[in-house]
Amino acid sequence: MRDRQASRDARRDREFEAFVAGAAGRLLHAATLLTGEAPDDGPRARRLLVPALAHTYARWHRLRGEDPYECARQYLATRFAHEAWRHYGAAGRARPHPRSPLAELAPQERLILVLRMFEGVAEEQTAALLGLPVERVHAVCDRATATVLHPARRAAPGAMGTRVAPS
Repeated sequence: MRDRQASRDARRDREFEAFVAGAAGRLLHAATLLTGEAPDDGPRARRLLVPALAHTYARWHRLRGEDPYECARQYLATRFAHEAWRHYGAAGRARPHPRSPLAELAPQERLILVLRMFEGVAEEQTAALLGLPVERVHAVCDRATATVLHPARRAAPGAMGTRVAPS
């Protein structure tokens, strides 16, 4: 009996290691987009990813037909949403790294855009995951997409406060 349990545990560990080898990079990239950190340095993204993988490992034997990537992604997204709400409020803005492609977006906008566009999650699933109406997810995704595709222009450093004297 003990040998059988050890064999199952070893197989479970090998399966999970294979899953992590295949999925961790993409999950880390999604977490980096969510946190708005620089692509080459993401301590907050790693702090999101590690518990998501631990949660998935803890549920591994009970997944039975469920997609482990979906499980990890859901945990990552909900954890990000809770942390963003706790630290920045409903519409608050984190201070993402300026090199982040999503630096201009609020946390909720980043979350919805990453789930919809990077992860390919349907509007209905995104709405259900976040507890929002589908119409709200659609509107936020459209606004975030427009912001990313057409970022606001910044004034030149010397142009601010410079006035032309009338002649």
